[in-house]
Amino acid sequence: MKNMKTALFLFCLSGSVAIAEDPGFISLFDGKTLDGWTLVGKTGRGYVVENHVLVCPADGGGNLFTRKEYSNFVVRFEFRTEPGGNNGVGIRAPLEGDAAYAGMEIQILDDQAPVYQGKLRPAQYHGSIYDVVPARQGFLKKAGEWNQEEITASGRRITVMLNGTTIVDANLDSVKDPQVLKKHPGLARSQGHIGFLGHDTRVEFRSIRLKELH
Repeated sequence: MKNMKTALFLFCLSGSVAIAEDPGFISLFDGKTLDGWTLVGKTGRGYVVENHVLVCPADGGGNLFTRKEYSNFVVRFEFRTEPGGNNGVGIRAPLEGDAAYAGMEIQILDDQAPVYQGKLRPAQYHGSIYDVVPARQGFLKKAGEWNQEEITASGRRITVMLNGTTIVDANLDSVKDPQVLKKHPGLARSQGHIGFLGHDTRVEFRSIRLKELH
């Protein structure tokens, strides 16, 4: 119990879930390098590491994918955006093509920024399976604050949890619209890469870890 209390105390001091024990999870980001990742379609500086944080800078971008492919998994991470920040998490994605369609994209967006007001479709708000399944709104922190997110892919079920609240709980088999299925062939994929999909705005990530499900 003493060791557990010490770990929890350190967790509270750090403000980061990285110190808390996470049984079964492995780290995808070592805080120093981009080892284990591959950058596709680099723009500007691409992605950089600053103070143990993975950064898509405003003058960078592209798709930063895991070298390894995953099928069923839970991925946890923390992120924060600049005002109007826009990125995404590609899952079960190939390295070629637009990950939002050839795979799936979980939207990362400061959707309360003035630039987006009145311009977003329901499935473009933060946490949505982009252009397919809308997420519940109202759980994203203000730009500049750290958020905690968890994405689970288990067979045909995709769930997204933001700051402790489930905002997406989707059965992909419930997507029946022929036009949507034609536009998003990636919905049928059972395996692929996980990646961050940069859009020329600054978004930061840390404590990126994953557990494979069997």
